[in-house]
Amino acid sequence: MKNQDKKGIESILNKSITTRELIFLLAVVFCLSPLITPPIALLMGLIIAQFIGHPYLHLNHKATHILLQFSVVGLGFGMNITSALQVGKEGLFFTILSIIGTLIAGFFIGKFLNIEKKTSYLISTGTAICGGSAIAAISPVIKANEKQISVALGTIFILNSIALILFPFIGHQLNLSQTQFGMWCAIAIHDTSSVVGAANKYGSEALEIATTVKLARALWIIPLAFLSTLLFKNKGIKIRIPYFIGLFVLAMIANTYIPIVQQYNHYVTGLAKAGLTLTLFLIGCGLNRKTLTSVGFKPLIQGLIVWLVIMLGSLFMIISLVV
Repeated sequence: MKNQDKKGIESILNKSITTRELIFLLAVVFCLSPLITPPIALLMGLIIAQFIGHPYLHLNHKATHILLQFSVVGLGFGMNITSALQVGKEGLFFTILSIIGTLIAGFFIGKFLNIEKKTSYLISTGTAICGGSAIAAISPVIKANEKQISVALGTIFILNSIALILFPFIGHQLNLSQTQFGMWCAIAIHDTSSVVGAANKYGSEALEIATTVKLARALWIIPLAFLSTLLFKNKGIKIRIPYFIGLFVLAMIANTYIPIVQQYNHYVTGLAKAGLTLTLFLIGCGLNRKTLTSVGFKPLIQGLIVWLVIMLGSLFMIISLVV
């Protein structure tokens, strides 16, 4: 072994670990165990963010983004493509109606509260489609600045965290069926991670329905991005397409038609669920005091009102129309 390589290994081995890093890494290990549920993982992350501090905050956004995508694809290995297509077709009406309704409500509420146009639009799109993913996709299209993006993301993640804990409680109080709850989660919870976390807590059937409808919903990022270029008159901007959704579909196809995949799919889905629990922990770790205070009162009010509109409206329709 070369001297340079030896020195590199020695420097790694001699590196001391801080107490903050040790607590964070131990929490990560706990989140990967079956002992920790998604809501508890999120709560652990929030506690670390407020009282200890995230030692790797600069890597957090990228880590959650990648981990979420891998986990969602992993969940596809536990689903049947035929059932998923049926569920997707049933949820199409609710998806279209809720997206249009949310965007219209967000526009008028943002105007009434006199919120800056791009910030208001990002909060509305994040609520309408898929939280942080929609904001990440739409923000370069409308040329949003860092402040506008961070306010929108902060608003969505705060409400998203509440939804993860609130939805299963409401679902049980109203005796919602697995189908009803899965559909409601997919339509009314912002981020895919919390949709999956809440639905997984409610039941396996709710999880399958929620994941399928939510990812079908996420595809609406593409037409919304094209619409955004017209609304903000920004032509020639590259639009990001959520490629991981295609991999999710391929995973479902493999699980449906390849017997060997069916034999081992429970291992993959188990890892995927652990990955999503860890994702929620990391999201909680990213909600520090600076993020929470940067949101401001008016954007949070807009996000809350728009969310209540879509949450209560979709709940009423689902209870009325879905068995």
